[in-house]
Amino acid sequence: MRPGRQLAVLAGLFVLLYLIVFLGGSGSWHNRLHPRLGLDLVGGLQMTLEAQGKAPSSTELEQARQIIEDRVNGYGVAEAEVVTESNKNIVISIPGNDSTNLNDVGQPAQMYFRKVLNVTQDYADALAAATASPSASTSAKPSASTSAKPSTSASAKPSTAASASPKASASTGGQGGGAAASASASPAPSASAAPSTSASPEPVLDPEDAAAQAKVKAKVGDAAWNAAMALTAPVDLSTDPSGAAPFANFAKLTPNEVAILPAKMQFNVPQIGCTALDKRPIGSINKADQQVVACDSGAKEMLDVAKVKGTDIGSAQAVAPNSQQPEWTVSLKFKGDGQDKWTNLTKESVNKTGATCETAALGGTKQNCRVAVVLDNQVISAPEILDVLSDNSSITGNFTSDTATDLANKLNYGALPITFKADQAVHVTATLGQAQLKAGLLAAGIGMLLVAVYAFFYYRLLGTVIFLSLILSGLLTFGMLVVLGRTMGFTLTLAGIAGFIVSLGVAADSFVIYFERLKDEIREGKTPRSAVPRAWVRARRTIITANTVSIMAAVVLFLFSAGAVKGFAFALGLATLIDLIVVFLFRHPIMAMFARTNAFLSPRVSGLGRVLHQQNEDDDEAAPGETRRYRAKEA
Repeated sequence: MRPGRQLAVLAGLFVLLYLIVFLGGSGSWHNRLHPRLGLDLVGGLQMTLEAQGKAPSSTELEQARQIIEDRVNGYGVAEAEVVTESNKNIVISIPGNDSTNLNDVGQPAQMYFRKVLNVTQDYADALAAATASPSASTSAKPSASTSAKPSTSASAKPSTAASASPKASASTGGQGGGAAASASASPAPSASAAPSTSASPEPVLDPEDAAAQAKVKAKVGDAAWNAAMALTAPVDLSTDPSGAAPFANFAKLTPNEVAILPAKMQFNVPQIGCTALDKRPIGSINKADQQVVACDSGAKEMLDVAKVKGTDIGSAQAVAPNSQQPEWTVSLKFKGDGQDKWTNLTKESVNKTGATCETAALGGTKQNCRVAVVLDNQVISAPEILDVLSDNSSITGNFTSDTATDLANKLNYGALPITFKADQAVHVTATLGQAQLKAGLLAAGIGMLLVAVYAFFYYRLLGTVIFLSLILSGLLTFGMLVVLGRTMGFTLTLAGIAGFIVSLGVAADSFVIYFERLKDEIREGKTPRSAVPRAWVRARRTIITANTVSIMAAVVLFLFSAGAVKGFAFALGLATLIDLIVVFLFRHPIMAMFARTNAFLSPRVSGLGRVLHQQNEDDDEAAPGETRRYRAKEA
């Protein structure tokens, strides 16, 4: 063989790996050599999601757990633990201190595309202010424009009013020749550092619960209820400031109670405003076959039944800004008959067929109907549909990288079958994990030192091969940890470190197999130089078999386990594969090179002392002719 070739290939792999490590990272050299560490090593965040309403079934809870785990993994968070607790809680643990997206993983994320039928002004805040300070105003007439029609255009974005919660403009467009005007959208999911730990919310009321509806009716009174039921259009206080008086008791309702009111009542009664509508429980407007009310740009919108659902979306992807689109967008691809449904909805909006779009709800470019993209209770965008869209579409607006990725993940990984509330979020320190890591590394170091001492004592020159192989395996493993942490989010935990330590035993076994096979060959009468390739051929199959068994065990553990066990299995399999590479590209070639040196033939240096002495004694006892024939045969 030509050992230089194998060693050159190994050197090339080593150089390539560390070029990726150094050139593919950012920051200081220390940061570029820093692998991703898990929750037990660097600390992190732990959040508990509590199911609302009646306790879900075990099937529903497990389905929700899997969707949440997929969403967490969609952010590139590896080694995250998502587990069920009791019969209604899900606990999420993620390493590090970046909780930007932790609040959002428990959102239901049900998306519907609904045609905007009508728009009316939100008078609730002005009415509340007038009631609180009667002397401040003699009427409840708001100073806002009498027209509730939002400003839309094919290219210009509406101005964003100053408020406590930012708004993002969004639009929907396609490649089928159509375009959509931009319209303001509700804010993207919150990016607060940790969820609120406020007291448990009031129970979610069921709109179909007759007893709950009776209580709400009793709270507002029969007169106000009957007056609201008789309304056929929103009360316009700009022309009749006293028109709100009969409905004053509706201002007493909580968001939960507002959620069970009929949609027309929510839309027509002036005391019901966006503050209450936006705080309705998640899932309040998720019935696709019913008209619903939602808010957009501070105005109430009556929305038609959902003609296209989130389940009609095949895939969603966050798209970074580019030369054609200077903002983050979420690209949508429909699946099956979803594309036909979307085309028919845009055709209905352009041709003004189906449910009637009132003048106040029309867009301002071609006076076509608008379509609202509704995620849970929030209107993401409500653009005018300028032309029939027969291809994929996208949602654009003032998205950031995080909010666009969050929306895409929710659409890709489905809607949760259960409504959750973020019960608590706590920071987890890594003090215990770091102490265990130090103790484990100390123990591993002592063990490696003892192995090295024993190897040099028992194998001498061959011990150098063991030592160099372990060092090289360690460097290759470390480089792979850094690269995998950047590319696929692999996170190193205590369990992973245990997997790497266990793999050292597999590597040590392969040394023993090879060296003892080498001794057997010499005992059988082979010279040391000829024994090296013969021992390799016989030991190779055993080494491959042993490593294959370890890899198979790692694969089974990885596929059928979760959490820390999965990390252990991945680390064990990775380290075993690297050991095989080192065996073929370093251990055998370096042994072939050593076999050509005089030191390898020396009993004192090679580590083959006893078997070489035994061979020399056998040669001395043999007849001269036999010895010559043996050496001729070996030659």
